[in-house]
Amino acid sequence: MPTNAYNAYQRNSVLTATQGELTLMLYNGCIKFIRQARIAMNNKDIDGKNIFLKKAQAIISELIVTVDQRHPEAGHIAALYDYIHRCLIEANVKNDPALLDEAEKHVTMFRDTWKQVIEITQKNQPKRDRA
Repeated sequence: MPTNAYNAYQRNSVLTATQGELTLMLYNGCIKFIRQARIAMNNKDIDGKNIFLKKAQAIISELIVTVDQRHPEAGHIAALYDYIHRCLIEANVKNDPALLDEAEKHVTMFRDTWKQVIEITQKNQPKRDRA
């Protein structure tokens, strides 16, 4: 069955991903849930909007917890995550697509920056033979 093969592929992707790749998956998931919430909001699907925004909020909450406090920019990053989290909550309560746009803009910025960091890191790592 194709669905089972796809699910196995996704599970294997998560299990074999580096920490950086997992973080990238979180950003992509958050963006996906924000976009799904926007569609639900436009369709006046209150339950769907709430479900998707709670999923996006859970991802941002996880990202807040994982901020390395030893990093000089940790406070700034945590503050931006907190701002995104508040935008998502307010968007849900006020049914405000502009707040979804604001949250998505910031998550996309984090995602794009993180993707560049991964690419630079991989480029600078010595090539390893894969068996």
